[in-house]
This record gives sequence, C-alpha cells and structure tokens, in this order.
Amino acid sequence: MEGRRNDGALTVRPVGEDALLVTAGSAERVASLYAELLARRAELPAVTEIVPAACTVLLDGVADRAALARELAGWAPPERPPAEGPLVSVPTVYDGADLAEVADLWEVSPEAAMRIHTEPEYRVAFCGFAPGFGYLTGLPERYHVPRRATPRSSVPTGSVALAGPYTGVYPRSSPGGWQLLGHTALRLWDTGREPAALLAPGTRVRFEAVARG
Repeated sequence: MEGRRNDGALTVRPVGEDALLVTAGSAERVASLYAELLARRAELPAVTEIVPAACTVLLDGVADRAALARELAGWAPPERPPAEGPLVSVPTVYDGADLAEVADLWEVSPEAAMRIHTEPEYRVAFCGFAPGFGYLTGLPERYHVPRRATPRSSVPTGSVALAGPYTGVYPRSSPGGWQLLGHTALRLWDTGREPAALLAPGTRVRFEAVARG
C-alpha cells in the first residue's frame, strides 16, 4: 500500500501491521482532522486508537486498513472547533530559573510575565516526549519563546515550561531544553490512577498562580 494524497493535503501511509499515519501539514489541520475523526469514528472501519501529533494523526489497530486508507484519501476535513474536553487547574509556583529571562523577552516584569501566562485557557494538542507530557497550545504568538541554546541535563519533576508555541509540565525529572517558569505539585503521571495520564488530547488547562508552600 503506497501513500495516498488528496487535494486537501492529507497523506495516508501504512505503518507497522495495522496502523495508518495521516499527515495533515499543520497543527491547525491536525486539530480539524482529529475532531473530524472523533465525530465520524462510528461510521469508519474499527480503530483502536486515534493519536494526534504536531503534524500527523496515527490510527492504530485498524480493522480494514485498505478500506480506511481509501476513505481518508478523499477527505478534506472542514475546520471545526475542538471538542470541549475536561478542565484541569494547575496550581503553579512561578519561581522558575528562566522566569526573568522570559520576562525580558516579553519586555515585561516577572510579575507581569506570570499574569500573562495564567491568562489563557490552554488545550492539550497532543502528548509525547515522556508519559504524561502534554503539548499545550493557547499562548498568543507574540509570547512564543525559543528553546534554550543549551539544554539542562536534569529538569525537576513538575516544572512548568515554555518552548516555541507550547507550554508543558514535566511529569518526571528528565533532560530538557524548555524555558522554566515555575513548578507544580500536581501529579501528571500516576500509574496507580486510571487513566495514568492527567492530561490527554483535548483537555483544557488553566494555570493558577499560588504562593510557595
């Protein structure tokens, strides 16, 4: 099965034994495609999982891959608002090592940077990097910041950080190159919880500034 492409710029390729990878070309088109797939899931060949990423959507556990590939090749998904996911509040202490640097990039004080970051309602566009790590969109473009030139060898668990168009919370300690704004005690990944990940695609997120405990 070769990759199929339609006029709406969707490319459909087989992956592994029973999956399809659909390339949409942009984060906005991925959001529309993901919403369309969820809305039409009952009328499509059975799929175990639908997993969005930055520019692609993976359909895993496809019962009839050839039939679904033919179906998707003719799609030009309309723009549609994302489904309203649950709202998660993230209590955050804004004491990050890069808060002052981010404030300088935004040409504001650290206190104002904190207010800017807590203002939007974010949405989990997709998950990756580490179990429980959600890539959150919603920060206005003028506040996008670059990754650090030199990544840290260890970023503490619960660190709230920025990179490019995304905000994220590190679910565990790991190397990382994002700009650190603060930290939260909220557990993003807990194998004793069902589901283990607190954040899933479509989840809405609010950051709430709290004092250091």
